[in-house]
Amino acid sequence: MPKRALIEHRPFLLAGIAMAIAFWLASDSALGGLFQIALKGGSVAALAAYAIARSRARDARMIAAVMAIGAAGDVGMELNVVAGGGLFLLSHLVAIALYLGNRRARTTGSQIGASLALLVGVPLAAWLLARDPMAVVYAVALAAMAATAWLSRFSRYNVGVGALLFVASDLLIFARLGGVLGENVTEWFVWPLYYAGQFLICTGVIRTLRRDHTA
Repeated sequence: MPKRALIEHRPFLLAGIAMAIAFWLASDSALGGLFQIALKGGSVAALAAYAIARSRARDARMIAAVMAIGAAGDVGMELNVVAGGGLFLLSHLVAIALYLGNRRARTTGSQIGASLALLVGVPLAAWLLARDPMAVVYAVALAAMAATAWLSRFSRYNVGVGALLFVASDLLIFARLGGVLGENVTEWFVWPLYYAGQFLICTGVIRTLRRDHTA
């Protein structure tokens, strides 16, 4: 996002970025757990507020719902992993509905091939990394979210790349759960990849919706 636009909408975007950075830096500190949970959930909740503030379109409310459910999932992961995972699965289902309702008019063979690779590769990678059937169930929804984002009319440089960053973040979590990578490695990358992905997805969708309104 251009610097001018970021400054213009700083009440939400910069607040979200500040909380995301603060959470990442505070993850190994002596700060209270509730404070860290608030930073984690608040950073993505700020993206939901940004979406609502920037567009009144139905699809803006949908992406706001994706972000709000994701924020609840972030909090849930700190309290109960199963509940948090269920919320993220729900957020992916809402995102899939949004992307399917905004399919690209024309798709190339390479774009379709990339989407099929995601649909097959992400669940397979989840199984190889975690060896957990529940992780695979979640990964199917994750893969469908990324595949439909890639085929949607939203910018692949924003929404498509953001979805891929989200996938990369979750694959690192699966690698940690399966003992493939240690927490001392994954803790440095999971959160930045995840938040950058959510940021690109939300701002990319809203940019397209606002362009529709001004066209």
